[in-house]
Amino acid sequence: MKNKLLIVLSVLLTAAIMASCGPAATTPAATQAPVVTQAPAATTAPAATTAPADPMAALVAAAKAEGTLNVIALPHDWCNYGGAITDFKAKYGLTVNEITPDAGSGDEITAITANKDNKGPQAPDVVDVGYSFGEANKALFTPYKVSTWATIPDSAKSADGYWYGDYYGVMSFLVNTDVQPKVPQDWSDLLDPAYKGQVALSGDPRTSNQAILSVEAAALANGGTLDNAQPGLDFFGKLNKAGNLVPLISNNGLVAKGETPIRLTWDYNALAAIDGFNGNPKAVVVVPKTGRFAGVYVQAISAYAPHPNAAKLWEEYLYSDAGQLTWMGAYCHPIREADLRARNVVPAAVSAKLPDVSGAVFPSSAQLAAASTLITKNWDTAVGSDIKAAP
Repeated sequence: MKNKLLIVLSVLLTAAIMASCGPAATTPAATQAPVVTQAPAATTAPAATTAPADPMAALVAAAKAEGTLNVIALPHDWCNYGGAITDFKAKYGLTVNEITPDAGSGDEITAITANKDNKGPQAPDVVDVGYSFGEANKALFTPYKVSTWATIPDSAKSADGYWYGDYYGVMSFLVNTDVQPKVPQDWSDLLDPAYKGQVALSGDPRTSNQAILSVEAAALANGGTLDNAQPGLDFFGKLNKAGNLVPLISNNGLVAKGETPIRLTWDYNALAAIDGFNGNPKAVVVVPKTGRFAGVYVQAISAYAPHPNAAKLWEEYLYSDAGQLTWMGAYCHPIREADLRARNVVPAAVSAKLPDVSGAVFPSSAQLAAASTLITKNWDTAVGSDIKAAP
């Protein structure tokens, strides 16, 4: 409108000047000034463009300002979390405070609830818990979708971003063959009198996700289903009655010393243990013939995280190609494995290290929740073994 008015005024002024100078000339229509409603593009100065801000740069800066990340229940030999923590610290310069590395999923949830009003070193920023602990504890988490969110299978994440699968493994037997050369090949073999005082879980089935899922795997091998975990409790009742179940929470050190020569654990933990043993003691990993049970773990950020930006940056690292391959190199199946393989970014040597877990079954969140409730509430009466950490 401003341009139109200027042009009209200009025409009127020109006409007035010409009239004062003499007779007006007849102007051909073609030469009359057009009415312009918008300035020609060529005469308009281009708008200044501003490069969009890098969201990762902003997140890195915010995380560095916090300076610290509090993690919990991350043993260094579990999916090579030791390597992941070292790489993360070197990449971003943050301090990583490691709370109770050998804690179980239930302990992680307890740590959040016990430290809601505490911003100190005992309050975790992030947790890595069993699948069944994800949806059940959404009220304790804060939603966050990593930049690679679209490549995480929908079945392994909450649509609203409160939790997301990170990796999975299959329940297996880690056997110290220096102590026990007779290697069990299936769940039923564990009842053999030869294994008296030798079989141990990797946690307390009343609180530990890994131990709970060991019971579920045993259920599948003993006539149970994903909807019926009772046969698993019955099996462990028999194992305890036979004297074969050791009432200790097993770890790689206890396996190496022969105190728990047969450890029930995820295949990735068992394979990493053998690497760590370096032939002393000799040991093997058995993925049992039946009851091949796949367990997915999930990541979540505490709703009460003392360092929320450091927590987000940690998740971005773990779900990057580098983070996923760090897990995969330690025998874990990363949740983005299909995407990594589709883009041919998995090194052949890493791919070849993963064992055959064909036939493994994946329970739903509802099935896990129901089984977890059954096992945690009935372990004492059905099995009667008080599984505790070694003194």
